Amino acid sequence: MTTNRAVAYKGPGKVEVIDTEYPTFELKDGPGVNPANVGRAVHHGVILKTVATNICGSDQHMVRGRTTAPVDLVLGHEITGEVIEVGRDVEFIKQGDIVSVPFNIACGRCRNCKEGKTGICLNVNPDRPGSAYGYVDMGGWVGGQAEYVLVPYADWNLLKFPDRDQALEKILDLTMLSDIFPTGFHGAVTAGVTVGSTVYIAGAGPVGLAAAASAQLLGAAVVIVGDLNEDRLAQARSFGVETVDVSKGDPRDQIEQLLGVPEVDCGVDAVGFEARAHGSKDAGEAPATVLNSLMQITAAGGALGIPGLYVTGDPGGIDEAAKVGSLSLSLGTGWAKSLSFTTGQCPVMKYNRRLMMAILHDKVQIAKAVNAKPIGLDEAPQGYQEFDAGAATKYVLNPNGYIAA
Repeated sequence: MTTNRAVAYKGPGKVEVIDTEYPTFELKDGPGVNPANVGRAVHHGVILKTVATNICGSDQHMVRGRTTAPVDLVLGHEITGEVIEVGRDVEFIKQGDIVSVPFNIACGRCRNCKEGKTGICLNVNPDRPGSAYGYVDMGGWVGGQAEYVLVPYADWNLLKFPDRDQALEKILDLTMLSDIFPTGFHGAVTAGVTVGSTVYIAGAGPVGLAAAASAQLLGAAVVIVGDLNEDRLAQARSFGVETVDVSKGDPRDQIEQLLGVPEVDCGVDAVGFEARAHGSKDAGEAPATVLNSLMQITAAGGALGIPGLYVTGDPGGIDEAAKVGSLSLSLGTGWAKSLSFTTGQCPVMKYNRRLMMAILHDKVQIAKAVNAKPIGLDEAPQGYQEFDAGAATKYVLNPNGYIAA
């Protein structure tokens, strides 16, 4: 029988590479699996041999102990793979295809999927709309930071790359299609970025950098990224982005120095619920800071794209309200300025094919923008530690040796 190895959450601050079961076309009980999903047949799925699978900031929230994730949950929702087994009911995806897997699992049959709202599919998570691989409260679908992984509804979910050799040559770019590139692009699109826009993006982690590259792709006149981490700000500057060091105070003053006015047309929150106060490198956590700041610096009539993660359960929250996702927002500011807000999971399939074409035809270098670095599966714990410490790097796991040295 084929073996499988995977990265699992082992408690706050700790991940390990473990031996785990090889996937089958039936959902089994395990850490985080919704009981209503146990025994569910997945004849519409495929089994992938993982080509690349990435460490994400959303994974890091769990690893820090900031969610209710159970011990031994297999992590990973940013998956690219080769199809090695095909379920009985799969019609169009074939063995040997190299494919990108949208991080949000969708059935393709429900009302939301038919309307393009694949981030809130109604049929894959018995508890709430929306699901993802290897993530707490998302139905218990096993994560993809592993040698092999099951993908359901394969004909619907998978984006097949047109040429195998070309895909493997550009794999560090194409692996970003599973999450952070569409997510950053969604943040920019929903913020209203277009030709000539001025844009402020809070957060210079991988999603923030992907949003910045996306804003450039969309024709923004000026893209500004704010963060506390100088290494990440330097990474943003490496591809032509202006930066703001929010440890020096309110970003309004620095934006005014750049633009001549203390506001932008479009705002993107790529930070989420672990936001810290502005004004100091050692500023404490203040989860509403980014949202309130964006409302202040976005021009009246503008929009905020909010791909940054906010949760309803945060055991590490700074107060009882924050522990249930209740934040002290200055909603009056947003109302008075007629601002629009878009939150929630990015519907990856809305964008991934177009972004794939941009990559394949050399219109964007997303791996360079986010400083992608391939590492072995056994190096995952170190990758998590370095990422948590603020490394300006997007770690790409290479569990089966597809990525050349």
